Amino acid sequence: MVEICPKCGNYDLDKTVTANTMTCPKCSYTWDYKKLPLFIVTGASGAGKSTTLQALQRMTNELVCLESDIFYNAMPHETPEDYMAQTEVMMAFSRDVMQCGKPAIWSRAGNIQMLSKAYGTRFFSDICVLALTVGEAELRRRMTEGRGISDSGWIQSSIDYDRYFIEHDSIEGVPYDKLDVSRLTVDGAARELLSWALSKLS
Repeated sequence: MVEICPKCGNYDLDKTVTANTMTCPKCSYTWDYKKLPLFIVTGASGAGKSTTLQALQRMTNELVCLESDIFYNAMPHETPEDYMAQTEVMMAFSRDVMQCGKPAIWSRAGNIQMLSKAYGTRFFSDICVLALTVGEAELRRRMTEGRGISDSGWIQSSIDYDRYFIEHDSIEGVPYDKLDVSRLTVDGAARELLSWALSKLS
């Protein structure tokens, strides 16, 4: 919505974007725009992404907490093109949200590499990713005892994904910070998440 020119109605994503304005290349009209970071919380299944964001939502109104599964459930999710389309929609939603002066923070497990390839990236001051890590023993416990998962393949793929986050600091050129939540309470993890996000805004 925010990228639609108020003067000529141009809805193409071809605007010139600065920290506080958008300009339409067709009619040269300029309007106010708030350009903030886009926050992503990632991690393996069972790491506590959604639970931590729920706690963060109860803790503060400085960030708009959102779950990317809404796109997974509502849009096709078979091909890389499908996931890129989801990414672009997520970014379109986020840039409208941040016009209230608050950045969006999303729970998103996979396709982190698409964040740097999406056209919508240009509408944000930064793309900030935080990976929640757990470690094999605790992740296995959370998945089996906490979520009742018995599928060994699912459990192992989550362990492997968690290990990747622990051992690396980027995915296909998209850097991320790490937060070990294995010994943190949910509220403790949410407080650390909030501190991380606010540090990126300062």
